[in-house]
Amino acid sequence: MTDRLTGLDSSFLHLEHDGAHMHVASTTLFEGPPPPYVEFREHIRSRLHLVPRFRQKVRFVPGDLGRPIWIDDPQLNLDYHVRHTSLPEPGSGEQLRNLAARLFSQQLDRSKPLWELWMVEGLQDGGFAIVGKTHHCMVDGVSGVDITTVLFDLEKEPAPPPDQPAEWVPEPEPTGAQLLGDAVVERLVSPREVWRGFRRVARGPRRAARKAVDAVTAAGTFAWSGWGAPDTPFNVEIGPHRRFAWVDAALPELKQVKDEFGGTVNDVILAAVAGALGRYMRARGHATAGVEVVAMVPVSVRTEDQHGALGNQVSSMMAPLPVSIEDPLQRLRHVSEAMGDLKSSKQALGATVMTQLADFAPPTISAQAARLQSRQRFFNLVVTNVPGPQFPLYLLGRRMKRVYPMVPLAQRQAVCVGIMSYDGQVNFGLIGDFDAMSDLEELGQDLDAALDELIEAAGGKRGFLRRFVPGAEREEAVARSNGATNGSGTRADREEPASD
Repeated sequence: MTDRLTGLDSSFLHLEHDGAHMHVASTTLFEGPPPPYVEFREHIRSRLHLVPRFRQKVRFVPGDLGRPIWIDDPQLNLDYHVRHTSLPEPGSGEQLRNLAARLFSQQLDRSKPLWELWMVEGLQDGGFAIVGKTHHCMVDGVSGVDITTVLFDLEKEPAPPPDQPAEWVPEPEPTGAQLLGDAVVERLVSPREVWRGFRRVARGPRRAARKAVDAVTAAGTFAWSGWGAPDTPFNVEIGPHRRFAWVDAALPELKQVKDEFGGTVNDVILAAVAGALGRYMRARGHATAGVEVVAMVPVSVRTEDQHGALGNQVSSMMAPLPVSIEDPLQRLRHVSEAMGDLKSSKQALGATVMTQLADFAPPTISAQAARLQSRQRFFNLVVTNVPGPQFPLYLLGRRMKRVYPMVPLAQRQAVCVGIMSYDGQVNFGLIGDFDAMSDLEELGQDLDAALDELIEAAGGKRGFLRRFVPGAEREEAVARSNGATNGSGTRADREEPASD
């Protein structure tokens, strides 16, 4: 049976052009000395049978007469996909972020399986990092987390793995004529499914009509929500190069805010992001009075039996971020009310319906629609929050400390915010266009301050788990902070942005 990409998965390939690369990535920090490269590479090889998509590549149908398909790569070479590099001295967090940003800026080779893993040595604290890249057509955030738990271990010294399967033998690669023939046959067969749908309607017209009305209403709600995203300094032409910053918070601190003032942890996160964007804009002279930045917030629709499966099972909602509201509690209340309204508006269902329509559209139309969509301002930025495992993971006996997501930028969107929770932490990864967001670190400081405001309003005191890398560098930062913070726990030397 042909393993064809879904319409949604295909759209991520069509969206990739003019500097907007569509791979997701992460920078993961580990304790302890790095393993030898050969041991790391062979460890990955020993787990590939658990994620068979990592041994496959995309083949396109001639003339775009069908959606692309996944095929085995007979030339799979792990020396290409599993890389090894080292930071120069002193191995600071800034150097690691710069390296990760450069790696993230490079497009994946479409003639090969669409993933890379880079093991990075030379960190200042003696640990090491893994920078991983996977094309968005293979994974969404949640399935990416599932794959992480497959490649890594749950214990420092895990039990010996079961016997390895027989040596992998790739399936023969189809010719262009075979790809074209399969696509034509599939198109001829598809009307049968349409006829079956008509028969179901005839058998249960009221139920089918009710579902159809709900689906159309939901799709209209989603489409209407996409109009009117305001003009912001984040919506400019972008190039292929990126900057990367990170911010840390403790999950119990964010839960304390949620428990004190209501809403969800995701509401607290969105309120902090809105506060950061408002601070950033006002500090640069941009008026924010009455402005609501629109964030596209992906929502997983993956069912329990789909965990661990590759491909995208994701919908989305358009969330208003009230950057004009400077009071943190008022801003949180506004976000909580807005998100509650969105969840009851069927907007996420509408996004699912619209993405599923791509499965029925001719591939050429789907490709053009994806490119057209990338040029519309349906939203100002992406804010994605992925729940990760709340227990420690290990790689060859080395404990994973933190993981920072790296989310691709869309056309004319110069910044995005990825969030991933792991083992009691909430790790923010900020990606910005290299030229348009030359001060991305300052946006990270604004996010730091916005988190401080919310946590302190709930009676908490933020631990010094900030944007700095672990170990020696963080210890130096803590020592410097002893005389450089004011009574509220925020940096005394931080310049406060001007109000409207």
